Amino acid sequence: MSAPLRAAFLDQAGHCDGLGSPFMVRLLRLLSQDWPEDTALAEKSASFTGDIGPSGHSLPLRIASGLHALVLQDRDAALAAVYPPHSAPDALFGETIKQALHTHDAFLCDWIDRPPQTNEVRRSAVLIAAAELLHARFGLPFQLSELGASAGLNLMFDRFDLVTDPQVAPQSPVVLTPKWTDAIPTQYSRDADSGFSLPVTERRGVDLTPLNAHDPADALRLLAYLWPDQTERLTRTRAAIELQDAPVDKGDAIDWLQDRLQTTTDGQLHLIYHTVAWQYFPAETQARGTALIGAAGAKATDASPLAWLSYEADNQTPGAALTLRLWPGDLRFDLGRADFHGRWIDWRGPAALT
Repeated sequence: MSAPLRAAFLDQAGHCDGLGSPFMVRLLRLLSQDWPEDTALAEKSASFTGDIGPSGHSLPLRIASGLHALVLQDRDAALAAVYPPHSAPDALFGETIKQALHTHDAFLCDWIDRPPQTNEVRRSAVLIAAAELLHARFGLPFQLSELGASAGLNLMFDRFDLVTDPQVAPQSPVVLTPKWTDAIPTQYSRDADSGFSLPVTERRGVDLTPLNAHDPADALRLLAYLWPDQTERLTRTRAAIELQDAPVDKGDAIDWLQDRLQTTTDGQLHLIYHTVAWQYFPAETQARGTALIGAAGAKATDASPLAWLSYEADNQTPGAALTLRLWPGDLRFDLGRADFHGRWIDWRGPAALT
């Protein structure tokens, strides 16, 4: 095994450890120590150039998700027997994983061609809280534009329940219960007629390689990238897939947004957002997007405001930074920080946007 691949496995294992997945830590450390060099998968993995770690191609996650896909499809009973909720001694675990890598070599080679696709639904807790602030400020319905939307599950955030009070009974099949620190967002109430809490008139996303949540193969890819020992994520994602009905276009995010900004109409608040996606855009794309949004914001009015919500890594710890820019006025708000999987939110947002 090459030094970069071993380092990528160990780096990803460290991230999984920090995000609460002992099974993934075990699997990735095993692969870093006992890699089947005699497979086509090993040959193909060696052909990857550039950053193959968590900030680049995420090759370890591609491989791990391929194994998980086999389990989800019931294609390998022996493999499933060492996956959660089961456990196995180290020797049996290692031998079973090695056998699966050989048996399903062709499948795994094909699987890793596509980049990781995830929709971490728990990130929607931040979207709900920010949208509540925006709705309290303007009282307008939303036009939603998500960049790097994958299958568009987080385009449905207004149909999820954010529960910060254990006495409140959820109404949505998708329930978000993050650990909040500092200021707790006000518990929102659902409209008795529509069943939704926030008025959304139109929603749409974009992704370089979008997934159709209702296509079995694409749904499998979404679920396979969730970690096998985090069953609540699998349950929540399946429920979100059932709710998803928003279009996600294929294309460059900023080219798409340039056209999208032309569709803004009075009487709506246009909310542009991205969750752990912007950081993967090339620097020149980020610069062009920032200038484009700023130019559109300069034309915004109280009757047609523009908001830009970012949930992204910023080279600080812990978690990701939550920032909001709002026009007219180009107001900037530090909303705090959040775990990359939305497990906790250190909310520092203001009581009102003024």
